[in-house]
Parts: sequence; structure tokens; C-alpha cells
Amino acid sequence: MKWIINFLFSSIGKKIIMSLTGLFLISFLPVHLLGNFQLMAGDGGEAFNTYAYFMTNNPLIKFTSYGLYFFILLHAVQGIMIAIKNKSAKGSNYKVSTYKNKTWASNNMAFLGILIFAFLCIHMGDFWFKMKFTSQIAMIDTYPGYEGIGVKDLYTRVAAAFSQLWIVIVYLIGLLALGFHLVHGFSSAFQTLGLNHKKYTPLIKGLGYAYSVLIPLGFAIIPIWMYFK
Repeated sequence: MKWIINFLFSSIGKKIIMSLTGLFLISFLPVHLLGNFQLMAGDGGEAFNTYAYFMTNNPLIKFTSYGLYFFILLHAVQGIMIAIKNKSAKGSNYKVSTYKNKTWASNNMAFLGILIFAFLCIHMGDFWFKMKFTSQIAMIDTYPGYEGIGVKDLYTRVAAAFSQLWIVIVYLIGLLALGFHLVHGFSSAFQTLGLNHKKYTPLIKGLGYAYSVLIPLGFAIIPIWMYFK
């Protein structure tokens, strides 16, 4: 047991955990995006509200979501620990020798991570917390198949939020930070896990750049569309 603890708190252990949790979160984003596209279904919110009901009431999804929250926190904590260690070793030979190969995103991963974490807190506080722990979200029991059950009208809450320009701007800033964070994090995660080869690394980096643009752009379309709708 002691060797596991030592490994988890070692430099390589922290980086591996960062990579594994990062890849898990990366795999979650497209699923979340597909669900959020229901906001643009043009049906008054029925598709999105029933989707949100399924996501919050399915036992397997609920269990997975708890794992997601844990991995977000673990990823954030490990990122902070790595950033502190890197800062304390600022003048080391390794730092100097590799600095020329670093990008703006790689040099500011901690700052980008803080922006993303703050964005997540705002996002979950405005929607998830209010839906789960308050009575601010109205109930709808007229959807076919949901009569008498009651589905929370999260769509109206989202629409009200995205009708305010400052909230849309905050979301776009958060998504911009996410894009830059992914640019470095995507390929870095594979490299840390040993998947670094002259034949495959350029492909992984190319996929990383495409993912880092398309996923945040997909999320950004939603608040912009709802604001101007």
C-alpha cells in the first residue's frame, strides 16, 4: 500500500494521473456536447428537458457523474501540485533546455486550468445546483410519456441565462481557455503515457488540434445561437 501512495505522490505518478483523468474528461466532452445540442432542437425545450431528466435519473449515468466530479477535482488538484513543483524548479537545467519547445498554452496550463475550473463552478452553480437542490426550476408534466412524472424545465433556465450578454461572454472566455488547455493537454496526455512515436505523434497532435477547435466551437455555438434567437 505504501508504494502505491509513494507512486501517486511522485512526479511521474502525478503526471500519469493527470493524463488518465484528462483523457477521461476529454472523452466526456463530445457526449456532453451532443446532449447540449438538444437546446437547439426548436421544440420549446422538450428534447433537452427529457434528455436532462434521463441524465439525472438513470442509475448508471448518476454513478458515472459522481466519478466525473471526482476526476475533475483530482485533475485540478494534481494540476496545481505539478504547477507548484514546476514553479519551485524554475531555474533547473531541464526547464532551460526544454523552454524553446514550449508553447504559450503549455507555459500557462495552470492559469488556463484555473479559468476553466472557475467557469465550471459558475456553470454548475447556475444550472446543475439550481436544478438539483432548489425549487427555482419549474416542473412540466405534459410531455408524452412523462405525464404525472414531472420533468424539470431546465431549458427555460438556460434560455434565460443565455439571453444575457455578459453570461454569453463569460462562457465564450471559458471555452477559449478550454480550447488552449486542450491544445497542449491532448497530445501531452498521450506522450506521458508513453505513446510517443515519430510516426504516430504528428497524427495525435493533428487530432488534438482539430479536437481543441471543434469541441469548444460546438459548445460556443449554443449560447451565441440562443442569445440571437
